Amino acid sequence: MPPKTTKAAAPRLPPLQKLRVRRPNQAQANPCVGIMTSMLGCWASSGYSAKGCMALEQSLRACMDQAKPKDQKKNTINYHLMRLYPNIRGAKKIEK
Repeated sequence: MPPKTTKAAAPRLPPLQKLRVRRPNQAQANPCVGIMTSMLGCWASSGYSAKGCMALEQSLRACMDQAKPKDQKKNTINYHLMRLYPNIRGAKKIEK
């Protein structure tokens, strides 16, 4: 009896119409949100004109005055997936 081959078949992708990544261009979280929540909590606990919240207020102003990053480049993952998917999937059967 000949030995069985242990060569595994190449994995195939399921038949999909499109291969896409959902929302690849998500915005980055604002770094000032944590400071702002701390300041609002301080104001809620001790009143709006509290002297103890002055340090948080100054750090929030400094954070908000920082220059924002320039335009982010658009993610091109979906373009390349659309372009390369026929090569990955293989030839399509022609239906008659």
